[in-house]
Amino acid sequence: MYHFTRRQILAAAGAAAAATVAGCSSDDPDSDSSSLDSNRVGAMDAYAVGNQFKAAEPLTFSIMMLSNPGYPYKADWPFWAELSKRTNVTLQPTVVPLSDYNQKRSVVVGAGDAPMIIPKTYHPDEEAYIAGGAIIPVSDYVDLMPNYSAQVKQWNLQGNLEAISQQDGKYYLLSGLHENVWQDYSLAMRTDILEKLGLAVPTTWDELTTVLRAMRQAYPDRYPFSDRWSTPPNPGANNLVGLLGAAYGTYAGWAYQSAFWDAAAGKFVFSAAMDQYKQVLQYLNTLVAEKLLDPESFTQTDDNARQKFANGKSFVISCNAQTLVNECRKDIAKIPGATVVKIPLPTGPMGPSLEGLSRLENGIMISRKARESKNFVAMMQFIDWLWYSDAGKMFTKWGIEGQTYNGSVADDSFKLAPDVKWAGINPTAPRDLQVDYGYSNGVFAYAGSTKLLNSQFSDEEKAFQAEMNKRQIRPVPPPHPFSPEEREQASLWETGLKDHVNQQSVKFILGQRPFSEWDAYLAELKGKNMDQYIDLANKAYDRFKKSNP
Repeated sequence: MYHFTRRQILAAAGAAAAATVAGCSSDDPDSDSSSLDSNRVGAMDAYAVGNQFKAAEPLTFSIMMLSNPGYPYKADWPFWAELSKRTNVTLQPTVVPLSDYNQKRSVVVGAGDAPMIIPKTYHPDEEAYIAGGAIIPVSDYVDLMPNYSAQVKQWNLQGNLEAISQQDGKYYLLSGLHENVWQDYSLAMRTDILEKLGLAVPTTWDELTTVLRAMRQAYPDRYPFSDRWSTPPNPGANNLVGLLGAAYGTYAGWAYQSAFWDAAAGKFVFSAAMDQYKQVLQYLNTLVAEKLLDPESFTQTDDNARQKFANGKSFVISCNAQTLVNECRKDIAKIPGATVVKIPLPTGPMGPSLEGLSRLENGIMISRKARESKNFVAMMQFIDWLWYSDAGKMFTKWGIEGQTYNGSVADDSFKLAPDVKWAGINPTAPRDLQVDYGYSNGVFAYAGSTKLLNSQFSDEEKAFQAEMNKRQIRPVPPPHPFSPEEREQASLWETGLKDHVNQQSVKFILGQRPFSEWDAYLAELKGKNMDQYIDLANKAYDRFKKSNP
């Protein structure tokens, strides 16, 4: 499963653009499901958990479609025809490459031109579009979604959803729902190089530094670590920086959020002003200064990073379960004796722990124009079936029983068809589940029950997950929901703050700005309304706490 998205990428133009959108505000009197008599065309009269959704008449819904470079969009994927056959719905995609997705989303949503269904959105990205009314409060309509509602209750996810709710008590993102916390992203490492140099797999970030130093000493003409996933506007190497942020106890990289809950102090603080954030930058600066980490990691394309790994110019690169098999192992196939594994996530000052919020995945925003459609109820039923029902998730993940898979996840009899490959399963099969069929596409197939999650794992990945399951889950931070007016002001402040954080973070990492100027950097953040932003967050938290004792 691709997460790309779990990492919080907010295009800088999004907040400003969304704030100017013409349209209804989030507190419109029709912002609930009590007045939907004119919006039920094509909906099922009796739709419930266990029902196959099928529209009462042929329907078409527009959707923003991320095209993943690992399996680029194809209009003739069997997925599309089977989807229409099962649901009587045709999706009309606006196809956007991964590299442009966040920027394109900001532009079209901010301009009010977005498709009806806007997936692959990570909290808190949706908050930039609330004040302008470009998206609807989806929590008002979850009574139309029986599968979603049942999973929230069964898996005790109310607290997770409360954490993404706004001051009005509503949330604006239909998140993917995990039954349990799990970790996918880590680092891929050339184990043949480790064996050659007599090195053990590092278990901490400090041990990783030691390993990289040994690699650099043995291969002084190359950077042992050259990383990928530098999608703007974050500082680059977004997975690496995000993993380090979690290890040190702050938000950074893909996982960046401006307000971090300081449990000891009982208040929110600005993430990028924390000592822990400075320590993340110092750690990375050390790697760059010692030529252990390629400085181009913070600007280069994925293709460039992969090419260096494939040519033996680097030995470490960010990965997840799929990219390990689909990319890393394929990339080094021409290097005699080369082997690579996804190492257990290194630990740092926070010890062996994982963020509690990882039970919520990327999710779906619904555009205002979708709410105004005569087919709105049918669309919400369709979304509920496709993204949240057991049958829908099985279809989007694995395809058609008897064709692409056999057996059942429920009784552990599931097997991918022998002529179909996916990640580490059937690696020599002639057909690819994603590339050739369109199933297991990250736009549709993510989250779900632990049994469904386990069905995708090779024995190697199951061992990785067993190690991750030993780790402590950190508490979910408390909500600090803004009012619509506060959110608009906070978005304006946050845009300027995040731009400055991203720009200066890269400078500190690359040594273009010395850490002796850290106090000056903090003063610059103050000059860009950091204190006012955090004061607003704490005011919102105090208000929420008083109204929810």
